[in-house]
Order: sequence, then structure tokens, then C-alpha cells
Amino acid sequence: MSGAPGETDLRKMLSSLDVERRPGSFTFVEVDEATAEQLAVAHAMIVEDESTTLVLDVAEARRLGLPVVVDMAWLSLTVQSSLEAVGLTAAFSVALGEQGISCNVLAGFRHDHLLVPSDRADDAIEALIGLR
Repeated sequence: MSGAPGETDLRKMLSSLDVERRPGSFTFVEVDEATAEQLAVAHAMIVEDESTTLVLDVAEARRLGLPVVVDMAWLSLTVQSSLEAVGLTAAFSVALGEQGISCNVLAGFRHDHLLVPSDRADDAIEALIGLR
């Protein structure tokens, strides 16, 4: 069995790093499993022992009567990093942390996705691009 596809060399990943901002605002909501199964509008779902967390558009969460506890921008790193790559998460965590920007990370099969406070999205993009 071969390893996960994508880049594993940190220098190559950082030198080709670019960031795309997904349109809209996003929030995390907590629901029970039955509710989660009914909501096909989620951009992401994380099943924990205590409950299920969904990432929804802020407008969709409000429409469903779910509390909006945070307003986040969704940034996608366009470099195709391997699921086995080492160091990329640490590099962008340090860059964002030095700017005082909180970050919630979701890893897709091909890209890493960062949810950062909407009002700090431009600062986050600048910090991430600075890693090149």
C-alpha cells in the first residue's frame, strides 16, 4: 500500500503555499446525532463522545435556530499536502499564534482548512503568505 498522495517536503509545501478564502461566514454548532443526520447543509461534521459538532454557514445556523457562538472565515491552503506530511500544521500555527490569531484546523484528503475569526481573516492570510 502506498502512502497518502500529496507533498511531504515542508520547504516545498511552504514555498508553494497559497490561501483561498471560502465565501461566507461559518460557525461551530453542537447538536445530537439524530439532528446531525438530518442536516445535510454542514460543511464539516466531527463526532465526539458527548455530541456532534457541525460547521455551518452562519446564516444557515440562524435559520435553523441554532446559536452562533463564533463567526469564522474559512481559509483553505491550496498546497496539496499529504496526510502524512510533518511540520505544516506547526508552521502555520506558529505564524498565526505570533499574530494572536486563533485557528481551528480541519484536514481534508487534499488540503488543510483553517477557520479563523472573520475579523482577522486578512491578517491570517497575510501571516500565512509570509511563510513562503
